[in-house]
Amino acid sequence: MARRIAGRALRALLLQPPARAAPFTLRGPAASYGTSVTSAKIQVNGVHLHYQQTGEGSHAVLLLPGMLGSGQTDFGPQLKSMNKQLFTIVAWDPRGYGQSIPPSRDFPPDFFERDAKDAVDLMQALKFKKFSLLGWSDGGITALIAAAKYPTLIHKLVVWGANASVTQEDVRIYNGIRDVSKWSEKVKKPLEELYGHDYFAKTCEAWVDGICQFAEKSDGNICQQLLPDIKCPTFIIHGEKDPLVPQAHAEYIHKHIKGSRLLLMPEGKHNLHLRFAEDFNRQVEDFLH
Repeated sequence: MARRIAGRALRALLLQPPARAAPFTLRGPAASYGTSVTSAKIQVNGVHLHYQQTGEGSHAVLLLPGMLGSGQTDFGPQLKSMNKQLFTIVAWDPRGYGQSIPPSRDFPPDFFERDAKDAVDLMQALKFKKFSLLGWSDGGITALIAAAKYPTLIHKLVVWGANASVTQEDVRIYNGIRDVSKWSEKVKKPLEELYGHDYFAKTCEAWVDGICQFAEKSDGNICQQLLPDIKCPTFIIHGEKDPLVPQAHAEYIHKHIKGSRLLLMPEGKHNLHLRFAEDFNRQVEDFLH
């Protein structure tokens, strides 16, 4: 039974292997008409961060990926299909993930705060004065922290599959995915292609240790104390069949961010923005617009 639950958690956490992405076209802004996806690196806080950008709208949006994620693996349907007349969409690879290597990924106690600062500083380096955040899973936690700490820069906030604390139940779920040799080939293959087996396996283990360190605190706190500081309009989405993040986490975030909205998707799992991309994109665009 435990193995079956862990298997379901794996499939939900690590997506369905993504379809082969079309090659990204590198064009100058004058030629792009907002339809191509540019791919580049920029130095931020001593690290060369990789990002993708598309669209020509006045509303800038940053997409923040989950554990071991990158813009290309985590946000294909958003980069492809979100409204490019209304939005300028940026998807980043946090340090140590995707193409933002070096450095190797590590998980000091403040890794979420570090990601939040990197994300905000990236957008400022790209000359966006104010922007919205769309954060999935770990990226959702990063987005919550960024919205609380940099309120003058954040226009609106959308998070899904996120949690503001780590419970003992969460620790059991995380330890169930620690050993990548037990994962199905279908789940492993795209990540091994992206990272190579050794980096992938080592980083997954390090992530489990890094996220579980929060459970050593009496309240398991990651960013609970920051939630009341979030003043921007906030939309929380949760899949009712998410086997990785219990619904109580979404409800806690909703309760502690004044004026926030909570949408429950009855058939949604952890990767609801991929599995139900059309519905997700419509809901998010309506909220942002």
